[in-house]
Amino acid sequence: MGGLSIWHWIIVLVVVLLVFGTKRLRNAGQDLGEAVKGFKKGMKDEDKPAGQLDDQSRSDETSSASKERDRDAN
Repeated sequence: MGGLSIWHWIIVLVVVLLVFGTKRLRNAGQDLGEAVKGFKKGMKDEDKPAGQLDDQSRSDETSSASKERDRDAN
């Protein structure tokens, strides 16, 4: 009686689904996943020397500028 059984967790899950809805929970999951990816990328970038970071930021700026031009062309 002290611990939570599987039935308790199922009831909690059903209540959460009813309160928030599947779409809102899916969006929250996607946002959380993107945040984790961004955090991991930041941790990897922290380990790189400064010269490599400058090269990567320049290539990111170039690719984002080309994406904007492609989007404006359509």
